[in-house]
Amino acid sequence: MSFLFRCSLLLAMLFLTSPIPSMAKPAPDDSMADKYAALRRFSHVLDLVQHHYVKDITQKDLINGALKGMLQGLDPHSTFMSADEYKEMQETTSGEFFGVGIEISMENNQVVVVAPIEDTPAFRAGLKAGDIIMSIDGQPTQELSLQEVVSRIRGPKGTEVELTIIHADDKTPQTVRIVRDAIPLISVKTKCLEDNYYWVRVTRFSERTTEELKKALRSAEKESRSAGGIRGIVLDLRNNPGGLLDQAVSVADVFLQRGVIVSIKGRSAKERVYEAKSQKDDISVPMVVLINAGSASASEIVAGALRDQNRALTMGERSFGKGSVQNIIPLPDGSGLKLTVALYYTPNGGSIQAEGIVPDIEVPFEAPRQDAKANSPRMLVREQDLNRHLENSGKKDDQDKNKSDDVKDQLSRDNQLRLALQMVKALPRIRDIKN
Repeated sequence: MSFLFRCSLLLAMLFLTSPIPSMAKPAPDDSMADKYAALRRFSHVLDLVQHHYVKDITQKDLINGALKGMLQGLDPHSTFMSADEYKEMQETTSGEFFGVGIEISMENNQVVVVAPIEDTPAFRAGLKAGDIIMSIDGQPTQELSLQEVVSRIRGPKGTEVELTIIHADDKTPQTVRIVRDAIPLISVKTKCLEDNYYWVRVTRFSERTTEELKKALRSAEKESRSAGGIRGIVLDLRNNPGGLLDQAVSVADVFLQRGVIVSIKGRSAKERVYEAKSQKDDISVPMVVLINAGSASASEIVAGALRDQNRALTMGERSFGKGSVQNIIPLPDGSGLKLTVALYYTPNGGSIQAEGIVPDIEVPFEAPRQDAKANSPRMLVREQDLNRHLENSGKKDDQDKNKSDDVKDQLSRDNQLRLALQMVKALPRIRDIKN
């Protein structure tokens, strides 16, 4: 039960049992009175709660609660953030923060996991896209705003949080205890799968994602140069919950030389269009893009652009379907708003809001028999796969064998990646758009 709803119930009972002065009504013919009637009503209710509520509560807390309720009533993604919450939000895209590593959304007054972030406590604990979080440390999430849920799940490194969840394919809740840790901000991983065909995994869109992607591709190009360079790429956006719009645009631009990437339409008649630009380091090899139900927001922008521009073949499962754009608006006291201001559209003019990106080839993930209960691909990425990792003093032959075994293991466990590799090898080489 929300704070505002509880206040409304208490006010209703108070009106029935105590002689409180009635609220004055604006004169019907007074246009100025009509204009400010809602503000007068708010001020009157604020005064009633402050003076008659069973517990002493400050005006600041009441107004913050009212703002949260106002924004939360608009859509699942708009919210009011206190100064502490606003600071936490900024850390998720720019600095280190501690938590369990999940992207969440509010759907039908339920907290839903959009996607667990790889290599985090939540990912290792088995949380999956579509899970519903019912309570945090015993407190029902229906009583909390989305930002309050985020704040309660976060905490100091090494501390434990207890989540009661329901998996999408289960009916019985289960309790999961997760120890908080530092959430890794490395958002791009690469691996040579076979014969200069590369797996490029983008886990989120933070401030340095495009920079990390370009460094990873330069490293791959250097590594494969003696054998003719990169021959194909599987761009893996599965369970990528999104992030910054500008990073989605610049990532798509790495693979496009011209054309629309995404357009944004809000209340104003003016449409904002983001277009690709030709760059010296553009990548023009054949591509397959992998998506699933955990691919949301910025990852859907990238997948939609590459699909609509006929730049890549999309495979996997229908994406999450978050097609709205939020602006972060700082307020003078250090608090802030996350406000939905527009919808975005793929190059073909389609909105994916609540619809998602439907891949060209739909391929459900099939967990290996020994992992039959898993419903998300297991990304077996180790230290040796990370860019700029420290080399071991062992022999190179041993390292090459370990990498080969690791790739075989990953492909054997991931039917979507296995098929994507087969498809990218079969695709004709993509020609320069200019030709």
